[in-house]
Amino acid sequence: MHWMKILTPLALSLSLMGMGSSAQALAVGAAPTAADQVLIDMQQAFRKKDRVRLAQLLPQTRGHALEPWAAYWELRARLEDAQASEVDAFLQRWAGTYQEDRLRNDWLLLLGQRREWARFAAMQPQFRMGDDREVRCYALTIDQIEGHAPQDIGAQVRENWYAQRDADDGCTHAASELFSAGALSASDVWRKARLAMEANRVRAARDAVAIVAADWLPQVTQLNDAPTKFLRAHSTAPGRQRKEIMVLALIKLATSDPDNAAQLLDAKWSVHFNAEERNWTWGVIGKQAALRLSPMASDYFAKVSRDADLSDELLAWKVRAALRAGQWDMVRKAISAMSPGAQKDSAWTYWKARALLQGRVTDAERAEATALLRSIAGPGGFYGQLALEDLGERVSVPPAPAPLTAEEKAAARANPGLNRGLYAILIGLRHEGVREWNYATNLHERGGMGERELLAAADFACQYEVWDRCINTSERTQAVADYSQRYPMPFEGAVVAHSRQVGLDPAYVYGLIRQESRFIMDARSGVGASGLMQVMPATARWTAKKIGLAGFTPDQLHDRDTNITIGTAYLKLALDDFAGSMPLAAAAYNAGPGRPRNWRNGPVLDAAIWAENVPFTETRDYVKKVLANTTNYAALLTGKPQSLRERLGKIGPRDAAAPEVNKELP
Repeated sequence: MHWMKILTPLALSLSLMGMGSSAQALAVGAAPTAADQVLIDMQQAFRKKDRVRLAQLLPQTRGHALEPWAAYWELRARLEDAQASEVDAFLQRWAGTYQEDRLRNDWLLLLGQRREWARFAAMQPQFRMGDDREVRCYALTIDQIEGHAPQDIGAQVRENWYAQRDADDGCTHAASELFSAGALSASDVWRKARLAMEANRVRAARDAVAIVAADWLPQVTQLNDAPTKFLRAHSTAPGRQRKEIMVLALIKLATSDPDNAAQLLDAKWSVHFNAEERNWTWGVIGKQAALRLSPMASDYFAKVSRDADLSDELLAWKVRAALRAGQWDMVRKAISAMSPGAQKDSAWTYWKARALLQGRVTDAERAEATALLRSIAGPGGFYGQLALEDLGERVSVPPAPAPLTAEEKAAARANPGLNRGLYAILIGLRHEGVREWNYATNLHERGGMGERELLAAADFACQYEVWDRCINTSERTQAVADYSQRYPMPFEGAVVAHSRQVGLDPAYVYGLIRQESRFIMDARSGVGASGLMQVMPATARWTAKKIGLAGFTPDQLHDRDTNITIGTAYLKLALDDFAGSMPLAAAAYNAGPGRPRNWRNGPVLDAAIWAENVPFTETRDYVKKVLANTTNYAALLTGKPQSLRERLGKIGPRDAAAPEVNKELP
C-alpha cells in the first residue's frame, strides 16, 4: 500500500477536523505510527475480550482520529457490567458518530434481554440505524404491552421473526407475547419451526415449538437426531400438534434424503395431513431435490396443489426446477404466486416475461412480457442486460454524469465519518472502516446521501484507491451511473498484459477480480484465498508448477504481479477445461472444478437457466455477477456495445469424444 501517496491528503482533511495529529504523523512514514499501532492492538484485545488490556491502552488513544473506536471497544467489552450513567456519558461524548449509534444498538439489546422496558422505550427512538430486527421486535413487544400496538403488529413481528436465521430472544419473545394475545396464529408459529428445521437451526425450531406445544420438545430432539427412525416408529398423526411434528420430521429427512422423504410422505403420511401441510412438505422435498439437480424435483413440485401455500423461497426453487425441465407454464404460475415484493426481483421479472413468450403467444401476453422486460432492462446487472438484449439492444456504457464540482468534492472530504472510515481502512482496520463508511453514506440526517453526495463520496474513496468503497458507494445511485467509479480498472497495464499473454479476454479477468476482491490488494478470504484474484495456496502451488514458475511460495500471492500471473493462468486452465465456457469456468474458479463438472450433467440448457440453478447461493450469485461485470468491462475497453448472451452460450454434459484438458485441475 502506498502510504505516502495516500495518507498525506487524508491527513490534511483530518487535521481540518481537529483530528490531525496522528494522521500527520502517519503521513511522514511508510507504515502506521506508534499511535495507530495502539488502535490496532486495542482491536486485537477487543476480539480476545481482554478487558484489562483495553483499559490499559485506552488513555494512549486520547486525541487520535479513531479515538471513538477505542472508547467503544473498551466500554463494549464490559457492557454487561457497566452502569447506565457510563453508557449515557459515552453517548453524549460521541454524539453523532457511528460508535454512538453502535453502542446504543448494543445497549438496547441488553435492555431488551433484561426486560427493562422503560429505559428501552426512552432510548430506542434515538437509534438512527434502525436496522436490527431484534431491536424492532423488542419495540413491538413494548407497543403490545402498553396497549398501543400498530394494527399490523402481527405481520411486523412475523416478518422480522422469519427473517432471523438463528434463535434470538427479541423476536421469539415478541412472537410468544403476540401468540398469547391472539395476534399470531398457531400456523404462524409452526411455519417458523418449519423454516428453522429446514435451515438446520434446531434451537430456533425448538423455541418456536415451545410457544405452541412445549410438551412436544422431547420429540423435536428425537426427530432431529434420527428422522427416519422417528417417522417409522409412528403410524398415525391425530391432532394438529402431532401432525406438525411429523411435518418437521419429514422436513428434516428431506434435507438429507428427499427421495426417501417423498416415499414416506406418499405411502404413509400424506393421508394424515391437510392440504397446506402436504403442499408445504412437498415444496420442501422439491426444493431439496432441486438443490441436487434431480430430475425428480419438478415432479415433486407438481404434487403441490396450491402454490399459495408455499413461501417465496420454496416458490423460487419451484421456478428453477421448472426452468430446468422446460415447464414454462409452471414457471409462470409459480412466479405469479410469489409475494408482490418477490415478484419485483429482476430474476423473477425476467423469467416471467420469458414464460409469457413461450408457445402460442397472445397480443396481451406479448405486451405484458415487453412491459416486464422494459421495467428491468439496463446495463447494470445480469437480468437487466438479458432483458436489454431481448428487447433488441446491446449493453453499452451509459452517459457519464456531470462532473463533480469543487464544492461537492470538498463536502465529501470534510465528512468526519468518511474520513474516519478511510483512515481505519488505510491502517488495517478494514472491518471497522467499512462499517463507519457505510454508516456515513447511509445516514445523512436520517435520509441517506443524495446521488451527487454519493458520487462525491465514491470519488473520495477512488482517489485513495479504496476501490471496494468506491464501487459500492457509486453503485447506489439510480438516476445516473458513473462507470469510471463502478467499473474501475486499476493496474490496467498488468491485467491486460497478463490476460493477453495467456489468451484471456481482459474484460473477463477484470469482471472476475471485481467480484473476487473489489481490487483490495491485501484481501484474504475466510478459507485462505489471497490477493487481487483470491487464489488459494494449494491452487497457486499447482498452477505455478503447471506454468513452470520456479521458486514459487504462497507468500508471493501478496505481490500484485505474481497474484495476477497465477490467477490468470489458473482461470485460463479452467476455461480450457470447460471448452471455453465462461460461466462454467467462473463457477470452477469460485467453487472448485469438481462441482461444475457435476452441475453440467443433465439436459442441455441455456446458460442463464443453468446459472440460476447453481445449488450454491454464493456461486450462483458469483457467476451471474462475473458475467455481467465482464460485459460492462468489454464495453469500456472496446468502446463498442456488447452482448452478455454471446458470452453465456449453452451448457450440458461434456462431449464424451472431447478429452478433458486439465483433468487434475484442483
